[in-house]
Amino acid sequence: MPELPEVETVRRGLLPHLEGARIARAEARRPDLRWPLPPDLVQVLTGARVTALRRRSKYLLADLDRGGTVLWHLGMSGRMLIEGQAPGDFHRDPAILPRHDHVVLVTEAGTTITFNDARRFGMVDLIREGQSHPLLDHLGPEPFDPGFDATYLAAAFAGRRAPVKQILLDQRIVAGLGNIYVSEALFRAGIDPRRAAGRIGAARIAALVGHIRDVLTDAIAAGGSSLRDHRQATGELGYFQHSFRAYDRAGLPCLREGCRGEVRRVVQSGRSSFYCPACQR
Repeated sequence: MPELPEVETVRRGLLPHLEGARIARAEARRPDLRWPLPPDLVQVLTGARVTALRRRSKYLLADLDRGGTVLWHLGMSGRMLIEGQAPGDFHRDPAILPRHDHVVLVTEAGTTITFNDARRFGMVDLIREGQSHPLLDHLGPEPFDPGFDATYLAAAFAGRRAPVKQILLDQRIVAGLGNIYVSEALFRAGIDPRRAAGRIGAARIAALVGHIRDVLTDAIAAGGSSLRDHRQATGELGYFQHSFRAYDRAGLPCLREGCRGEVRRVVQSGRSSFYCPACQR
């Protein structure tokens, strides 16, 4: 499932082609994905100008000049494909089949932006002007928000017996983090993912905030992580997976300088956690 870096990478790829563009034509080629599409989606989109393209947690949001916002979630296999008017501008990977093109936008400039989703776990919805959306209502701060700091995280951890990894995956605590980047941040911070959040000291919490931001920044710069289905909006694969220091490295030597430990895998709340027992405490 795409996490914050993957969604932010897609947003940045779409930005020069969609933000400020007017949608000349819109198509919804099926009535539903994970949930039913809004019945007036095509009507709302046709002729609208995208005034801003934003990200909130793991969601893409396109604000429209006529009011309201389009909300996208990529799901497990969703991709935003860009095809330019000029031949050769963009090339569709032959493995990405057109029969999975579900929502298509054509801008006045001649660019086609397609939401392709083979598994159909993604979603497209409309947020009406002046309204909120239940998927966004209870999200916590973004990791790069000034309010996400050591004081905030210490208060969120205080008295909690749940494992620190479980707390960080709670979107009500911090928005956008997922299994990969929590594992990587905890490795950088030297914190065992099984440790009770309430038993982590203030200095280590402050360092953890910095490591969360650093690992996300590094991942965005690398175009995200391509494990199965993720691609950037340009069609290129992300390559942060080549920089993993903990995630998916079970049985391999720890990469921390001076550590002779070996990365282990444990299951927490149905998800794999990867850590080094020798240097993560």
